[in-house]
Amino acid sequence: IDRATGLTKQLLTFAKGGDPVKEDIKIGTLVKDIADFNLRGSKIKLEFQLAPSLWVTKVDKGQFSQVIANLVINAKQAMPAGGTIQIRLENCKANSKEVPDKKQNWIKIIIEDEGSGIPKEHLNKIFDPYFTTKQEGSGLGLATVYSIIQKHGGSIEVESKSSSGTVFTIFLPASKTQGSSQIQQDRTSRETTQSLFTGRVLLMDDKELMRETGQEMLQSLGLEVEVCEEGSCVITHYEKAQMKNKAFDLVILDLTIPGGMGGQDTAREILSIDPQAKIIVSSGYSTDPIMANHQDYGFKGVMEKPYRIEELRKVIKQILNN
Repeated sequence: IDRATGLTKQLLTFAKGGDPVKEDIKIGTLVKDIADFNLRGSKIKLEFQLAPSLWVTKVDKGQFSQVIANLVINAKQAMPAGGTIQIRLENCKANSKEVPDKKQNWIKIIIEDEGSGIPKEHLNKIFDPYFTTKQEGSGLGLATVYSIIQKHGGSIEVESKSSSGTVFTIFLPASKTQGSSQIQQDRTSRETTQSLFTGRVLLMDDKELMRETGQEMLQSLGLEVEVCEEGSCVITHYEKAQMKNKAFDLVILDLTIPGGMGGQDTAREILSIDPQAKIIVSSGYSTDPIMANHQDYGFKGVMEKPYRIEELRKVIKQILNN
């Protein structure tokens, strides 16, 4: 199910574009997992080096997974007889000579293969849409890579010589909100895993299965939960709860409700009743601009569907603590 979700997001990202929905992630773990998955069953050996105190960066997991997958698949195809792909992740301080912008710190990702290389006359075209030298290629893979990295505020460079391999170097901005290392982030993740909450949550989703699943997840986190199918039901429940002095501590709203009031309009109504309301927007369509810029619409957080218990716990902890 996770892989099917990822594939759907890739198709939506390419077809519709969309701003990335960024979050602080374990970038080293993500890169290795995607590389391992795409090299499974091949003749390629992966050599992976991760800086022991790698800084945190904000990325859209679905979109950045496409970047690594495309680059690893290209490297694999360049070595049909087998070989080695080296992937290295390093910290680069703002004063380093090689960084794109000396006003901030960066994370550097290097992907190097031993393949056939790229001819010199093609190097300045490889990120152009529909440019390909493969018989069955679409010419969209590297164009997508370039677009995603640009949307993340990063840069990508390539060095190659025919018959001597290719090196792609990616720079991503280190997170400004966290100076923590990968080790510190792992510790925070363990602390989050142990968190239970108290409070009342109102969950809206038009699909019965999502309401039932979401309700069970939230209850397992210690929360009292009421559910609604669409916006008018949410507003009624919210007003009644306030009148009875049993206000909801958190509201989770599905963004799209066919034939009913969706998350955006519902949030607007709730905030007119209670400007301090804590509302999370939820959707399976991560490319929607509201998901990428949820604060502009009054939401305190964002949850992609299908729900994952640890992501749900992490978002709720952040919002309730604030």
